[in-house]
Amino acid sequence: MNVPLVDLRAAFAPVKEQVFREFEAILDGMQLFQGPHTVAFEEEFAAYCGAAHGVGVSNGTDALFAALLACGVGPGDEVIAPAHTFFATIEAIVHAGATPVLADVERDTLTLDPDAVRAAVTDRTRAIVPVHLYGQAADMDPILEIARERDLRVVEDAAQAHGARYKGRRCGSLGDAASWSFYFTKNLGGVGEGGFVSTSDPAIAEHVRLLRHHGHVSKFEHAIIGYNLRLDELQAAVLRAKLPGLDAGNARRRAHAARYDALFAGSAVSVPVCRPGNEHVYHVYALRAPRRDELAAYLGERGVGTGIHYKNPGHLQPALRGHPHRAGDMKVTVEACRELISLPMFPELTSQQVEYVAERVLAFCRTD
Repeated sequence: MNVPLVDLRAAFAPVKEQVFREFEAILDGMQLFQGPHTVAFEEEFAAYCGAAHGVGVSNGTDALFAALLACGVGPGDEVIAPAHTFFATIEAIVHAGATPVLADVERDTLTLDPDAVRAAVTDRTRAIVPVHLYGQAADMDPILEIARERDLRVVEDAAQAHGARYKGRRCGSLGDAASWSFYFTKNLGGVGEGGFVSTSDPAIAEHVRLLRHHGHVSKFEHAIIGYNLRLDELQAAVLRAKLPGLDAGNARRRAHAARYDALFAGSAVSVPVCRPGNEHVYHVYALRAPRRDELAAYLGERGVGTGIHYKNPGHLQPALRGHPHRAGDMKVTVEACRELISLPMFPELTSQQVEYVAERVLAFCRTD
């Protein structure tokens, strides 16, 4: 049996005919950006998140960059973020002109540790970027409490958390703003690149709108120095077609995760931990496993796709050597990067595939 890490064809199949019809209409009209699909999707996804405003942009990295700028982050500021994240989180902070201050994560959930955040705050701290990692919300209440105490902005990196909830509230409505990615492997993915900023602050939303379109306020007037960060109309049409199926897809992911958990009970691997009060959407199902790299090779030889999220800690990336940054104690992050392996996880997995994957993992564990 072959079981891929993700199956993009299966994800696209239910909306294929609808999307092709919409593409034909869009290409007939040739309004290829900021058209009716983009406007409608901005309203629909913002409402889905529980936010008052939404702005479609070019990709998730640009979304975080624009959200930080709109929150007043710039040169001389420090921004606290986890070291255990995709490097784009850190890149966006650097592109905004700020200094990334990298903090450790909680051992169970691998999301930003509020105690590490508190220890990292200085007089230069301007914002905190909690990452809702693998589909689970960071522990937002203590992070927001720190932000209130120190008058800091909180920008959620929600690139992996489409539909996830924290104490009943959707990710994307918890901080001052949130950034989203619609990269094609996401729980809500396009057929290329796409991003989004959700917020309930009208000033932040308006600033992001200006930033994404060269500061344009009329045909011949540019109010600020902006960028080209627009979401194209074709991607918006795909996202609108897929949004109604997001909750059902997330429910299937949770069912697959529960089955994996049951099959791995009592074994040598450690399953993902969902914090009480959270609703996880399992963008990634990441195990902690002994001899992780050997396990990945073993599974690959038996037709099982795997991933590593992430192998090299953010604070040790060569790209940061030439940029100012700070990093605290990273014991949990470094340990996790040695042990984590991501197993196949997508809504269209079959029960037979889940059991096949689990059986292969358990067979490897029995070789110890």
